[in-house]
Amino acid sequence: MVSRDVNNQRHIKQRLEDLGFDNVCVTAHDRDALHSLIRDMKPDILMMGAKFYDYSTPYMMGELKKKFPKIKMAALSLERYPEDLAMNFIVNGIQSYITAFEGIEVWRKGLDEIKKGKQYVAASVQKRIDLREEYPMAAATITKIQTEVLRLSCCGYLEDEITAVLQISRRTLDTHKKNIHRSLNVRNYAEMVRAAYATGIVNPDVVNFSAGDMILPPRPKKLTINN
Repeated sequence: MVSRDVNNQRHIKQRLEDLGFDNVCVTAHDRDALHSLIRDMKPDILMMGAKFYDYSTPYMMGELKKKFPKIKMAALSLERYPEDLAMNFIVNGIQSYITAFEGIEVWRKGLDEIKKGKQYVAASVQKRIDLREEYPMAAATITKIQTEVLRLSCCGYLEDEITAVLQISRRTLDTHKKNIHRSLNVRNYAEMVRAAYATGIVNPDVVNFSAGDMILPPRPKKLTINN
């Protein structure tokens, strides 16, 4: 079980063992540390809090599934979480999603199905999938050039500046941004930047302001140069 709730890890472990799960390990490790732990433990089931990486969790769990395809994975939500976003856990290859907001009996039923190695998808999330005429596309791995688009965006570069630096057309940039939004399950620029940091795709240590001339408001009436 992967959870940020470090203070309650012992309680979480006990509750899962009471429900019949064996050899439960609860951790707050993420990224490389989590990957190392998984390789060492070789768990049959991996469960992660739906908000572990906040709103970029479906993407991160999808990437984890690509690294460890044989492990059954489930996302657990104890807090309000948008159904349209939760849908992407299943779309990205995660076997199960359960939420405490469908009632304690349904929650226990979902955990029991997960324990048995079966799939369980919360009804509210399955409804979101079924509403669509086409099955939603899974997140793609962020490419090298898309990573550069993210980095420059985080540095405050405007769209025209990004196209000039990367030597691509505005149409190509729009395509990259559209694919980034779909993969990271974000809706706009602000969410894209937030997800870039949350996923670790962009390291805050390498972020600098745009190299272009910058004049902060209020703008001076007349610019002068002092010798």
